[in-house]
Amino acid sequence: MVVLVIVLLVAWLIVSVIGFALKGLVWLGIIGVVLFIGTAAIGAVRRKASRR
Repeated sequence: MVVLVIVLLVAWLIVSVIGFALKGLVWLGIIGVVLFIGTAAIGAVRRKASRR
């Protein structure tokens, strides 16, 4: 599970960088940032719940 979250975070980071690097794909960068934050939040909540 942890590996999946890390892979997703890296993927969203790459999508964000590509989106902001290419002028016409700013929307892709915004979606990448939103997905990165969402994945990080879900990963943190699940990790916290599994410690209990």
